[in-house]
Parts: sequence; structure tokens; C-alpha cells
Amino acid sequence: MTRLPVKKTYKLFVGGAFPRSESGRTYEAEGQNVARASRKDVRDAVRAARAAQPAWGGATAYNRGQVLYRLAEMVESRVPEFAELCGGRDEVERAIDRVVWYAGWADKLPQVLGGANPVAGPYFNFTVPEPTGVVAVLAPDASPLLGLVTRLLPPLVGGNAVVAVASETRPLAAIELAEAIATSDLPGGVVNLLTGFRSELAPVLGAHMDVNAFDIGPSNGAAAELETLAAENVKRVVHGNPDGQSPWEIAAYLELKTVWHPIGQ
Repeated sequence: MTRLPVKKTYKLFVGGAFPRSESGRTYEAEGQNVARASRKDVRDAVRAARAAQPAWGGATAYNRGQVLYRLAEMVESRVPEFAELCGGRDEVERAIDRVVWYAGWADKLPQVLGGANPVAGPYFNFTVPEPTGVVAVLAPDASPLLGLVTRLLPPLVGGNAVVAVASETRPLAAIELAEAIATSDLPGGVVNLLTGFRSELAPVLGAHMDVNAFDIGPSNGAAAELETLAAENVKRVVHGNPDGQSPWEIAAYLELKTVWHPIGQ
């Protein structure tokens, strides 16, 4: 008797688990049936991100860097699988290198983005970067792995939790990345990945009152609507570069807190 292989089920990644969409809906992409997230799935993902963010943001910068480096190790161990989904090794290797690059910035941000400010008076004045909270990300369609990694890592390095919507037309690399994240040291809920229709999910994220920042990607026809929705709770809107690599990409998801301290005798 010929054995039938077990077909892979492409699910969402929310709170460190792989649930099906609560609606049970799927859509076809890259020759596979992929979970089609709903409004409730978005709400569940934001709730998971909010619950996970304080511990992630409160971890030491060195620890966050080590955890993200571990993610690079997990992706490295799956290069053949990612290469098959991305059309070759080049994009996969660039994505791994980008994770390592951003991981190295985790404990260097305060020195670059913060510092001691010169003031006239008997006190010290410091600027300290802090995470903004929960960040929503729309992954670019081009370079489904590298593009997602490029937009996912900047908020993570700074201590934010993320709800990302994968490429609508090429979501399988994002699902494979979710499996790598699940086997890394990233706490459940710090990264949540949704698959589905961007036109359906993006407005829900834009209007969600518990999302603090929204990376909507390069300006396009939907940008004005999303910016209007984001204005309801003064959500920070970022037009992320799908191939950007800079500490200033991280700065877009940080708040700068000023601390005053009297000089002791």
C-alpha cells in the first residue's frame, strides 16, 4: 500500500501558537490553502502582543540581542526550506544577515539615540529611548522573507511587540518564519503573524485603539485611509522602506524619555 504524505496546514501564528482563523476561512496562494485571518484574529493578535510586550521591553538590551541572534540560528537551520519558497538562497542569506545585524544593535541604541544633555543647573539631564508598545506591520509583497524580516526587526530590537500581516500573494515564507520563531527564544506573543487579505486586515489594525504604531509601507492608494484611521488614537504611522537597514529604522518605533536628576553633594 502506498503511503499518503501528511499535507501541511498553513495557519496563523498568534501568542506563540498556530491557530486556524476563527472564521475557518482560507484562500489560495502559491498553490496552497492558507488561513484567511478575520477581524477577531486581529484583535486576538493585538491582545497577545500587548500581554507579551512589557516583559520583552523590560528585558535587558543584551538579552534581546541574544534572543534575536538565536532567531538567526533557527532560520539558518532551515535554509533549504526557505530557499525553495524564495526562489533561491540569496534572499534567505540576506535575511539571516539582516537579523544578525539588527541583533547587534540591541545594546547600542541608548548610546546612539540617547545620551546626556548639557543643561545649566545643578542636575543631570538624560535622554533614554523606550519602546512605543504594540506595532502593526504590513509586510511588502516583494521579497516575501527579506521584506518581512526588514520591517519586523526594527520594532523588535527596541522592545516592541509586533502584529504583522504577511505578503498577501506570497505568504508561505512568513509561515515558515513563524515556525522558526516558535523554536527560537522569542516569548510567545512578541511576534504575531497573520495571513489574509490586506484590504480587510489593514483598516482593522489602523483603527485599533491598542496599537501604538503602524508601518504601512511605501505610500500607496490606501495610505490616506490608513493614516486617517490611525489618527483616532494618534497612532504613529511609518512608511517603512522594504529594504531599509539603519539604526534610524529602529528609532521610528521608540519614544525618547527625558530624565532629570539632581547632582548630589
